[in-house]
Amino acid sequence: MAPDTSSSNGNASNLPSENGFLDSLSLLNSEKAVKEVIEQPLVEGIEGHLVEFSEAMRTVGKVLRRAADGKASAQAEASEWKRKYELEREKNLQLENKVLSPAELHNNHTEKNIENSAQHLEPMHETKEQPQKYRGKYGIYSHEVLWDKEQNSCSNVHSKLLRKASFKLHWSCKGEKNDQHKHDVVSFEKGNITTAERSSKQICLKWESPPQTVLILTKPNSISVKVICAEMIRWLKEIKLSIYVEPRVRMELLAESSYYSFVQTWKDDDGVLLLHEKVDLVVTLGGDGTVLWAASLFKGPVPPIVPFSLGSLGFMTPFHSEQYRECLKSILQGPISITLRNRLQCHVIRDAAKTEYETEEPILVLNEVTIDRGISSFLTNLECYCDNSFVTCVQGDGLILSTTSGSTAYSLAAGGSMVHPQVPGILFTPICPHSLSFRPLILPEHVTIRIQVPFNSRGHAWASFDGKDRKQLGPGDALVCSMSVWPVPTACRGDSTNDFLHSIHEGLHWNLRKTQSFDGPRES
Repeated sequence: MAPDTSSSNGNASNLPSENGFLDSLSLLNSEKAVKEVIEQPLVEGIEGHLVEFSEAMRTVGKVLRRAADGKASAQAEASEWKRKYELEREKNLQLENKVLSPAELHNNHTEKNIENSAQHLEPMHETKEQPQKYRGKYGIYSHEVLWDKEQNSCSNVHSKLLRKASFKLHWSCKGEKNDQHKHDVVSFEKGNITTAERSSKQICLKWESPPQTVLILTKPNSISVKVICAEMIRWLKEIKLSIYVEPRVRMELLAESSYYSFVQTWKDDDGVLLLHEKVDLVVTLGGDGTVLWAASLFKGPVPPIVPFSLGSLGFMTPFHSEQYRECLKSILQGPISITLRNRLQCHVIRDAAKTEYETEEPILVLNEVTIDRGISSFLTNLECYCDNSFVTCVQGDGLILSTTSGSTAYSLAAGGSMVHPQVPGILFTPICPHSLSFRPLILPEHVTIRIQVPFNSRGHAWASFDGKDRKQLGPGDALVCSMSVWPVPTACRGDSTNDFLHSIHEGLHWNLRKTQSFDGPRES
């Protein structure tokens, strides 16, 4: 009898076969592996975020602790200032309630009571017309006692106490943390600012010890200058002064006579850098160009210069060579009036330079620095900045940055104004601008001017410094100019104003015209 295979086959269909069981196990293992692979980076990521979160919380905790400490410190400081304010107010009330008369101001007993009622306040010198002032610990005037004009020694009227805020003025420099003042140009007594005292006085030089060494600089290739120079050297030798000349001049003197062997000179550039430590006075024989040459020899401090007129221009040479003995005697004895002529310090910054002032050495100019188009047929395209503020774009033949001493030179020819040499400022004068509204400017001396050649410029620009040391400026290059801290002191024949007016009258024939006749018709 055949077996019933239908039931067995049916049971077999309900139970998994051996191969199916293995397939299920492999599927479960693969799903578990995939789950582990997925969950492992999730756990690691969560742990990393927890670490970062804990570090951030620690940082926040530190900041909160610092803020709490700062708040506590600020509260303590505020309470201290409040205490001082209450104490100061109490002292002021005591001073207001105290009866004083002008006669009592000169009484020692009254002064002692004032000192006891206002601690740390020292009475200053007082008169009947001037107010009684009290100076604090650091020299700051914190009170002014003004007495009523109507009160008398017998009256019992309370004194009137007025307070005026005290302050100090500081010359600030961006990026520099120092209290070095460039010039003392203001006074601020009693809280009032005034500059009248400085602006109304000429500059005078007094010798603390007599000069011992004189440097003589001469105009080359001039027979008259050589004659005057030889005579001056012999006279200075007679009055026992040491004399320095240029190496060229010393060779010319020795070729003429061995008598001049006592004349000293320098051998190399290092000797030039040390001239300001040896020379007390500089004498120039020539024109304004010789004065410019003398100023260019000194990269730092410049000794007083006595310029004698032996050239074609005389804006900076007020002394006559025929009277050199009388002039030098007066100057060596002193005191003398001088003109402090400011110089511009210029830096050429190349586009390839990583930092400013990296590749080019600074150049000092006494007259002007000129940026022009050179031989190019294209107009110059110069971007101008003043203390990092955009000023304008110059399109024309070029631009002149001039000192006030150079206002009578190239800047004047380009349409700039004539300025007294002791006026602190920088002249901003365009050269043939392609604009009807481009007028010259005068900027204050403390600014820094940057002239940039843009990258899209069609040509190069050229910079010249007092007419020499010509440098090419390509696209991306810049020229930075600021006022030098080392001015050039030149001796005056009279004073700086008289010398300036005389120079523009004689050198430029300023406002010279024929006087109108008085024989014409008159107003009825």
